[in-house]
Amino acid sequence: MINKVQKFIQKEKLLPHNAKIIVGLSGGMDSMVLLDLLILSGYHCIAAHCNFHLRGDESDRDAEFVRKWCKSIDVPFTSVNFDTSEYAEDRKISIEMAARELRYKWFETLRKQYEADTIAVAHHKDDSVETVLLNLIRGTGIKGLTGISPKNGHIIRPLLCVSRSEIENYISDREIPYVTDSTNEQDIYTRNYLRINIIPRLQAINPSVKESIIRTSQNVSEAEKVYSESIRGSIEILFRENKINISQLKETASPQAVLFEILSPLGFSASTIEDIFQSMDATPGKVFFSDNYRLIKDRLYFILDKNTNTSDSKDYFLLENNTDEIINPVNLVMRKENSPVKINKKKSFLYADADKLKFPLILRKWQPGDWFIPFGMSGRKKLSDYFTDHKYSLKDKQDVWLILSEDDIVWIVGERSDERFKITEESKNIFIIEYVDK
Repeated sequence: MINKVQKFIQKEKLLPHNAKIIVGLSGGMDSMVLLDLLILSGYHCIAAHCNFHLRGDESDRDAEFVRKWCKSIDVPFTSVNFDTSEYAEDRKISIEMAARELRYKWFETLRKQYEADTIAVAHHKDDSVETVLLNLIRGTGIKGLTGISPKNGHIIRPLLCVSRSEIENYISDREIPYVTDSTNEQDIYTRNYLRINIIPRLQAINPSVKESIIRTSQNVSEAEKVYSESIRGSIEILFRENKINISQLKETASPQAVLFEILSPLGFSASTIEDIFQSMDATPGKVFFSDNYRLIKDRLYFILDKNTNTSDSKDYFLLENNTDEIINPVNLVMRKENSPVKINKKKSFLYADADKLKFPLILRKWQPGDWFIPFGMSGRKKLSDYFTDHKYSLKDKQDVWLILSEDDIVWIVGERSDERFKITEESKNIFIIEYVDK
C-alpha cells in the first residue's frame, strides 16, 4: 500500500521531497496508518492531537495513547485541549462543526509555528463516498458531488487513494496499535448512519457501489472544472461593485447556477436562490435575506449588501454643538468657522449658517413624508419624489441619512442641503460638515 500512496502523493503533487508535515493524529486506525506511511516515506512528521473532551475518560485515554506511541517511535508530539461544547454553544453551531473549526484553526497555527509545509489528515476513499452521499441528501451544488479534495490550501489527504478495508489490512500486517472511538458505532450521527445502514444496503444492489460512486465523483470533478471556469467568466462580467446585472444574467447559459455560485457562499439557501431567480422579471422592491446579507431587487440590478436589520441598530444620533467627529453610522467631521469661508462645492460638504441651527442636531434615516426645500429652489419637495427624480435604487434610499435641526431637514448627507439654512452675506458663524465616505 505504501507504493500506492506514494504514487498518489506524486500524482496529486501533495508534498515536496523531504517535506515537514503536521499530521493530525487522533489515535484511530486511519490516522495511525497515515503517520506510519508518511514516516516510512521519509517525511519529517510532527504529530498533533486534539482532545475535544466530548467522550469523558475515553477522550483522555486517546490523548495519553498517542502521546506514548509518539514517544516510543521518537516522533515529535503536541496536543491541545478544547472545550468544544462551550465553543459550539457560544457560536450556535453543531458540535461537529465546532470540532472541525477548532481542529483546523489549531493545525494552521502549528503549521506556521513549526514552519511546516503542510497539514496531513487521514480521510480515505470511504470518507469521500460518505461525503458525496451526505451532500446529495442535504442538497448541494455540483462542487458537493466531487467528493473530498486531495488538497485544499495547506490541507492534504494522502489516503484518499485507499479504502477502509486496505487500511484495516495494512494496520494488521504492520501490527500497529490503535484506539477505537465508541461513537463511530452510534448511528445517531448522519455520517455514521450512512456508513452503518445505507451503504450496506446499496452494496446489496451493487457490491461495487463505493467504487462506482468514487468514479462518478471523479467524473463530476472534471466536469466541475469546466463548469467553474465558465461560471467565473460570467461572474466577472455581470457581478461588479456588489451589483448583479440582471440583463447580463439572463444571457448566461444558466442564470440560476450563476446566482447559486454567487449567493450560496454568502448563506442564501437554495430555496431563497430559487425565489431570487424567479424574481428577475418582477417589479423592483423585493428584498431577500441570508443571516448576514440582503439582496434587493432593483430595476436593472440585484443589489447585495450587509444585512443591517439588526435588533440593536439605533434609529437616530445626536450631534452636539461641540461634536467634532463621529465614525458610526456614517463618518462626519464637523467644525465651526467665522465668515467668510472658502466653499468646497463637492456634495460631501455642508455649509450652513450656524445661527439658524438648533442643537443638538439629529442624524437619522429618512422616513416617508419627509420633505425639504432643495438648495437653490423655493418650493417644498418630498424626499420620495426627489429620490425618484434622481433615480435612486431601493438600496440607495435605504442608505440615506439626514441631518435635521429640530424637525427641519438641513442636509441629505453627501447629497443636497436645504435652502433655509444656506449661508448669506449676513451669516457670521458657519457650521461645516464633511461626509467621509468609508
